[in-house]
Amino acid sequence: MSAVWPREFSNLDAIILGAGACGLMCAVQAGYLGKRVLLLEKNAKPGAKILISGGGRCNYTNMFSSHQNFISENEHFSKSAFAQWTVQDTISFFETYGIYGQEKTLGQLFPTTNNAKDIVKVFTDLCDDFGQQIICNAEVLQVKNNENGFELSVKDLSTEKTHTISAPKVIVATGGLPIPKMGATDFALRLARQFNLKLTQTAPALVPLTVTGKDHEWYEQLSGTSIFSRVSNEKISFEENILFTHWGLSGPAILQISSYWRPGEKLEIDLFPENSIIDLIEEERTQSGKKLLASFLEKFYSRKFVDALRKYLPIDKNLASLTKNDLENIEELIHRFTVKPAGDKGYDKAEVMRGGIDTNELSSKTLECKKIPGLFFGGECVDVTGWLGGYNFQWAWASGYVIAQNI
Repeated sequence: MSAVWPREFSNLDAIILGAGACGLMCAVQAGYLGKRVLLLEKNAKPGAKILISGGGRCNYTNMFSSHQNFISENEHFSKSAFAQWTVQDTISFFETYGIYGQEKTLGQLFPTTNNAKDIVKVFTDLCDDFGQQIICNAEVLQVKNNENGFELSVKDLSTEKTHTISAPKVIVATGGLPIPKMGATDFALRLARQFNLKLTQTAPALVPLTVTGKDHEWYEQLSGTSIFSRVSNEKISFEENILFTHWGLSGPAILQISSYWRPGEKLEIDLFPENSIIDLIEEERTQSGKKLLASFLEKFYSRKFVDALRKYLPIDKNLASLTKNDLENIEELIHRFTVKPAGDKGYDKAEVMRGGIDTNELSSKTLECKKIPGLFFGGECVDVTGWLGGYNFQWAWASGYVIAQNI
C-alpha cells in the first residue's frame, strides 16, 4: 500500500474508485487473475467502513444470505452475483488467510479475533503481494471516457497537486451517502448522472426512526429500554430487540424495518411476540388474583417500562379486578402497539443507503454498464440494499468478485 504518487501509472487493466469492501475484494480477485489495478481512496486509510462495522468487530457475512434478504427495484438482479460468489466462498476466502468465523445472532459471522482490522489487513497484505497499489488521500475530480478507455483527473489531498491517470476500465465502488463524517459522498450518483444513467430513489436505510409531537416525552423517558419484539408493516416483519431512545426508536428490529418504511406509514409492534399476554394473565389470576398488574408485568419488562405503561393501562389494579375492557386494552397495547414515526435520523446515523444506480443500467452477470463499456458499478452505490447483519458485506464481496472476472 502506498500514499506516495509514482511518476506515472502504466499498463493498468483498470482503476478502482474506492478502497472499501467491494473495491478491495475486486483488487485482490483481479490480482489472482494477473490483472493490474490501481485503487484510489479519498480517506487516509483503506477500509474505513469495514473498520467501524459491527462495533469494530466486523460481521463480514451472514450464513443465511440470499437474494431474498435484499431490497431492489429488481429483486432478481443480485441472483447472478450471489451464484458466482457464495457465502461459502466468503467463508473459505477468509479462512485461507487465517480469519475464522464465529456465529452470533441470526447467522452473523464475526472473526474469532473480534477485530475488523484483521479483515482489512487480509486485503492490504494481498494487494501488496499482487503489486496492486492503493493510493489514499486521492479525490477523483473528473472521469472522462474516450476511445482508449477513461481519463481521470485526481487530486492528491496531501499535496493539493492534480494528476491525470488513464486506464481502459473503471470500477466505481465509492459506497453510498451514509456517515459523511467518514468521507461518504454522492460521487457515484453524480458520475452516473454525468453518463446519463438512471437512478432509483435514494434514502437512508438501516436507520433509527424518530418520534415527535405529543408522544415524544413518553419515548424519551424510556431511553435505553430494550424489548424483544415483532415489528411489522404491510410488507414485512422482523423479530429482534427494539430500543427506545430520546428521539424515538432504534435497535435491530427497527433498523431492519426502516429499510421498508416510508414516511407517513405506521408500524405495529408486538411487545410480547412469543406468547399471549392475556392467556398468561388468566392463568396467573386463577392462582394469585390479588397480584397487581404492575407486579405481573415486571416479570417480563423492566420497572421503568411498566411504570411508563401507567399512562395507558390500569397497572395498579389487581389481576382479579381487571375488566373485559381492561383486558382488551392490555392485549391491544402489548400485541398491537402502534407508532407513526415522524422521520428517520438521516445519513449520519444510517448504516447503508437504499436505492442508487438503477440495475437496468447494468449487466447482472458482469455489473458492467450497458451504455458505457468498461464502466462498472459495485457495492452500496448500486440499487441492492441488504438487511442488517452482514448481508451488505456479502453483496460487496460478491460484486467485487464479479467485476474482477470481467475487467
